[in-house]
Amino acid sequence: MSNITIFGQGNMGKAIQSVFEAAGQTVNFIGKEADGVVGDIAVLAVPYGAVESIAANYKEALAGKIVIDITNPVNFDNMDELVTPAGSSAAEEIAKLLPESTIVKGFNTIFAANIASRKVGENQGAVQLASDDEEAKVRVAKMIEAGGLATVDAGSLKRSRELEAMGFLAITLAVREQISWVGGYALVK
Repeated sequence: MSNITIFGQGNMGKAIQSVFEAAGQTVNFIGKEADGVVGDIAVLAVPYGAVESIAANYKEALAGKIVIDITNPVNFDNMDELVTPAGSSAAEEIAKLLPESTIVKGFNTIFAANIASRKVGENQGAVQLASDDEEAKVRVAKMIEAGGLATVDAGSLKRSRELEAMGFLAITLAVREQISWVGGYALVK
């Protein structure tokens, strides 16, 4: 069993909590104004803009741990661009901020309601995972699958660039009411 700490108590954080608890894991939260003990896996269920502060405040506590980055680095001022440097991703930038942590990208291409229901339309919801650490990716995948979602190995951490572009597109489609907040991508194997 793993102890999982989720930074952020919004819709995504609570939906992810339900997955890990369904898999038999222990979950705790660390919010904006609360300190807490960081488990062996941490989930960054916060806006990308909050990550730098978390990394600075918890760098030591996150060392040697798996950090799941769910962020989509969308410029929410104009909804027309990502705020990460060209040729990079939020996950890759987080890896630079937390060099002693193992970064796994995941949960960013599926909306909170789909995580909670474990479905996208009539299909089982799927979490795409990217990481340079295969062992960490497999460990996270097993827990997600035990919690009721499918997983897909998207490859190395640099694949998070495409995952973040997919997340960005889904968000902009939902904001423009082209799809609903329970719509999104279904992966059929």
